[in-house]
Amino acid sequence: MPTLKAKDLRSLSTDELEDKAQALRKELFQLRFDAKLAKVENVMKLRQTRRDLAKILTVKREMEPPPALQAAPGSMSQRARTDRPGGRKNA
Repeated sequence: MPTLKAKDLRSLSTDELEDKAQALRKELFQLRFDAKLAKVENVMKLRQTRRDLAKILTVKREMEPPPALQAAPGSMSQRARTDRPGGRKNA
């Protein structure tokens, strides 16, 4: 499989990206299995498959809407302020 380009991946739908990711996960599993049995002829294929999977997951993550902010900036919960190492509280 030739190297995947992020530019090409961005034109795919999320379902297509998920299908490609699933196929690469299966391929990666098989490559790792074969590597342990010393059957892998090209060990660089393992590295390239990992990188291709990472590209797909990155593009998929870029397509997700940004998460809503949980709390106002600069505010900390009471628990976060009092849970200090050694039981010390903020003065």
